[in-house]
Amino acid sequence: MSVQQLLRAVGYGFLAIITIVLSISFIFSVILRFSSLTEGSIRWLIVGSSFIAIFIGGIIAGGRGKERGWIIGALTGLLYTIFVFFVQFLGYSMTFDSSQMLFHFGYMGTAVLGGVIGVNLSSK
Repeated sequence: MSVQQLLRAVGYGFLAIITIVLSISFIFSVILRFSSLTEGSIRWLIVGSSFIAIFIGGIIAGGRGKERGWIIGALTGLLYTIFVFFVQFLGYSMTFDSSQMLFHFGYMGTAVLGGVIGVNLSSK
């Protein structure tokens, strides 16, 4: 696998994650605005949907890469974590705390699993 093919696969996976996360964020913001629900009441639903978005992005990246799904998934998850860190650091002047680090390690693991599954789905 060439570096260009690897980066293209990671890019497709990352764009899929960003698209899904932004769509889910829009849906939840509309729900929160027009209902009596609070952000705290749907916190775990938001976390679960984030893991699903990362998993789907890993599958897309692995399917595009067609080999070495765990590396492609890990890079996709790492790119997403770096993106979130920069948004949080530059936008809110905050760094990750220990609970966020655990979530992002979980995100990377989920992306790796998605990458492996994506490679196996693409070979059929």
